[in-house]
Amino acid sequence: MKPIRLSHHARSYFSSRGFSEEEVVYAIRTGTWTPASRSRLECRIDVTFDARWNGRLYATKQVRPVFVDEPDEIVVVTVYTYYF
Repeated sequence: MKPIRLSHHARSYFSSRGFSEEEVVYAIRTGTWTPASRSRLECRIDVTFDARWNGRLYATKQVRPVFVDEPDEIVVVTVYTYYF
């Protein structure tokens, strides 16, 4: 199993987008990979949230990492989160 490394860019969004490294790793290990722009890949997972984000209550959080599958590791370029 390849190691997963979050780029500096991806790490810089931990607090502003509200995701954890564990959620990203889980998404990549268990989610279905689909093509993304610029020859990258992406996947999505929905997790139970039941909490407030930016003052509003949400039941679910979706974590969508965008990454590159390199020969020796998986490099996460960025991570998007959606709340609903």
